Amino acid sequence: MGGFRYLRLKALEEAKLAKQQEDKTSSEERSLLLLSSPPVTVIMCTLVSFLSSSAAKPDRLGLLPNGNFEQGPKPWQLKGTKVAGRDAIPRWQITGFVEYIQWGQKQGDMLLVVPEGSYAVRLGNDASIKQRVTVTRGVRYSLTFSAARTCAQEERLNVSASPESGVLPMQTMYSSNGWDSYAWAWLAKSDEVEVVIHNTGVSEDPACGPLIDSVAIKQLFPPRRTNTNLLKNGDFEEGPYILPNTTWGVLIPPQIEDDHSPLPGWMVESLKAVKYLDAEHFSVPHGRRAVELLAGKESAIAQVVRTVPGRRYALSFAVGDANNACKGSLLVEAFAGEHTIKVPYESKGRGGSKRAVLQFTATAARTRVVFWSSYYNTRSDDLSSLCGPVLDDVALVSVRYPKHA
Repeated sequence: MGGFRYLRLKALEEAKLAKQQEDKTSSEERSLLLLSSPPVTVIMCTLVSFLSSSAAKPDRLGLLPNGNFEQGPKPWQLKGTKVAGRDAIPRWQITGFVEYIQWGQKQGDMLLVVPEGSYAVRLGNDASIKQRVTVTRGVRYSLTFSAARTCAQEERLNVSASPESGVLPMQTMYSSNGWDSYAWAWLAKSDEVEVVIHNTGVSEDPACGPLIDSVAIKQLFPPRRTNTNLLKNGDFEEGPYILPNTTWGVLIPPQIEDDHSPLPGWMVESLKAVKYLDAEHFSVPHGRRAVELLAGKESAIAQVVRTVPGRRYALSFAVGDANNACKGSLLVEAFAGEHTIKVPYESKGRGGSKRAVLQFTATAARTRVVFWSSYYNTRSDDLSSLCGPVLDDVALVSVRYPKHA
């Protein structure tokens, strides 16, 4: 028994020494690992630096990073309201005379208001803001932003997503509070683009220029024709991003071709814009989206559709008002090639709609479908803001009559 006890105690002592040696080795290995690895704070700083320097990667829709400009320059990066420093506004780069404007700031006797949050930027003489955005090559996108004029002269904005660009006129204001939202679309030619909003104008007052706020992006999905509708996007459900905190819809500028239209499938064939409406803020006859024809025959949308000469077709659609105080006699004219129909609608300004149908026989392999408003209307609550009939749920189908015995 004594020998067995001695051997057992010796084995326990050897096991204890081995465990101490293992713990010592592990401790040394951990020390070496810590010495050979950068501190956690360094890793986090490197990660933050990488994220801030890389291109923005927005979701399918929504504001760009700091798209509402609520993150502003540091106090020493401002000279009054003028921004000093190319990178002073987080996530943006600026050129030219750019001002950082706070809600309630005065310009002479005019009070400057901001549609979302408390801050916006003003683009003065030859000024621009830009941001790098990661996109998907070959995909269509729309850009939405809000803008307000602060000077009397005509203003135009050059909007681009490298290498494509467009010019958006701002001479007509459509909302009563001075702010309008605009949409523009492009086809991504690379996986990263530089989104730029540029005021190309030059004024005697270098600070005279538009206010910009709420810059957002949305991926567009090309609509397809179906067995029940030969028109693309006849219900207007696919369109630009509508800023949720705004109540005035989104303007789709004139002379927008089908290939790069923020309203897929449709062209704006007119001198004035059409307005894209949402059911959250307006009366919409069908679904969640519709179009308002704002400026008489100067505000028209069109689509070219394939037809068979000699075949009979029916073009159906809904006409109404947006529940936006657009009262009185409204009149929509619809065209299908050489055929036309006029649809009157008496509006009380509180919403509602009616349906109409234009039947025609196609005379060509392609038929142009066009809608415009025959009258110029203004809202009854301010007598200055342009308004008009709402168009929705547009469908074109082939009509086959049964043979008589």
